[in-house]
Amino acid sequence: MKNPTRRTLLLLLPLLLALTGCAPKHAGDSDEILIGEISSLTGKEGAFGQGAHRGIVLALETANARGGVLGRPLRLISEDNQSKAGESATAARKLISRNKVVAILGEVVSSRSLEIASIAQLTKTPMISPASTAESVTQAGDYVFRVCFLDSFQGTVMAKFARESLGLQRVAILSSVSSAYSVGLAKHFKDTFLAEGGTIAAEQRFAEGDKDFKAQLTAIKASGADAIYVPAYYTETALISKQARELGITVPLMGGDGWGEPELIEIGGDAVEGIYYSTHYSPDNQAPQVVEFVKNYRARWDGETPGAFAALGYDAALLLINALERAGTTDPAALRDALASTRDLPGVTGRTDIDENRNASKAATIMTVRCGQFIYVSEVAP
Repeated sequence: MKNPTRRTLLLLLPLLLALTGCAPKHAGDSDEILIGEISSLTGKEGAFGQGAHRGIVLALETANARGGVLGRPLRLISEDNQSKAGESATAARKLISRNKVVAILGEVVSSRSLEIASIAQLTKTPMISPASTAESVTQAGDYVFRVCFLDSFQGTVMAKFARESLGLQRVAILSSVSSAYSVGLAKHFKDTFLAEGGTIAAEQRFAEGDKDFKAQLTAIKASGADAIYVPAYYTETALISKQARELGITVPLMGGDGWGEPELIEIGGDAVEGIYYSTHYSPDNQAPQVVEFVKNYRARWDGETPGAFAALGYDAALLLINALERAGTTDPAALRDALASTRDLPGVTGRTDIDENRNASKAATIMTVRCGQFIYVSEVAP
């Protein structure tokens, strides 16, 4: 026979705990501000995602060390899309419906940001992409923002650099048919290079996941191009560089911000010597905020030097923190309005002004590879 006194106590326990303030907490009881992150933490663009993630973590930890935001601690909930198509949309639905995040940071790759953007807009969840440069990303709606420059800008910058600084006349383009990033950069580079009096010697294309580029490179070699513009990510670029050198192609390769990770040099080796690319910042910049960021990042992440995606992840988190503080609430509409009104916000990749299309106007940094190191060349303002 059961003990009736014990049974009565068990029934009354939740009430007694509640009255004494000791009731067990549920997920929704927390005072934390939940922030979602969707990134390519693994897979072929894993270096991008890991860099952005570490920058975001550093920014949020720094804010929490100062007391949090609105008197509440920030907590990051990260989802890895494994660099795969379709996974970002699934992660966005989970973060919004199950985790109830107030905003999403991510993605770094434009095609995957587009997956998130439509869901963020539909659910009225503010989204900030650290590094997606395709113009279509923020066109998804008024809840979608970014802290990086656009493909139209960096494509134009590299075309002018090719003509004015390198004195190139005939350039070939080797681009991906299945990447919004690659298609956009190729178009803007081509349009500007032609307008500047240059000639496009050849146009060749590949598909995402390809590993053999020799047929395209053979055609480019026959065109007599004096440089090759490759708007791709670091894995494909390293393979393209190696195969180009194997075919006896010695002309310089040029590209965009998808090149700026150590893996480019690790995979490409000597083949990537003398390349040029546009990116968002250089760790060698002696601006006080950059020096402080590099120092803190190295201290937090075992001496690692932060790349451009780490800097952009940090700045994306800074933008969100600043908007939360100015909004004074986590209400989605108020947070959206605060993000949209951001002006002259200092960051690692420059000062952020959010324009009427929720884009940031930023300078571009030109880098090269010399003796196995990324070397600063110049900075180009918008």
